[in-house]
Amino acid sequence: MPLSAYILPLFILAVIVAGFFKKVPIYGSFVAGVKGSLQLLLSIMPYFTTILIAIELFTASGLGEKLTQVLKPLFTAMGIPAELSQLVILRPLSGNGSIAALQTIIDEYGADSYIARCGSVIVGASETTFYVATIYFSTVKEYKLRYAIPVCLLASLIGAAGGCALCKIM
Repeated sequence: MPLSAYILPLFILAVIVAGFFKKVPIYGSFVAGVKGSLQLLLSIMPYFTTILIAIELFTASGLGEKLTQVLKPLFTAMGIPAELSQLVILRPLSGNGSIAALQTIIDEYGADSYIARCGSVIVGASETTFYVATIYFSTVKEYKLRYAIPVCLLASLIGAAGGCALCKIM
């Protein structure tokens, strides 16, 4: 078995041993942590459910396809292959959806193709912006997002263009 398989169990054991020597009520602390996480889960659930419904409506309504067609020329001008337009739009919305789109791209163009490499960089170097913002801002009880979402989306777009440029020269 590789050494990496022992890292997590050894870390957990070290925490338990350290807690024992510091006379920390280990089981009670663990239960308190679980209780806190359940309260957190209940507080963010409405926001999480809302974003999931909004993403599904966005996809099912066909708005995603229309937006892809409208933004394709912009993406091409930025150096992002037109075939990746849907992936660039989908990535900030859905992690699983973007992985499925990437799999389709890899199946169609091959894993070593320029398009698949660009798609892999886009998925690997960007974040599901709306999901993260939903979880973060609901946790801190901040409802005025101001520029957070537009700046994150712009950063993802610039990162996608930069990643494609790097894939082209590498």
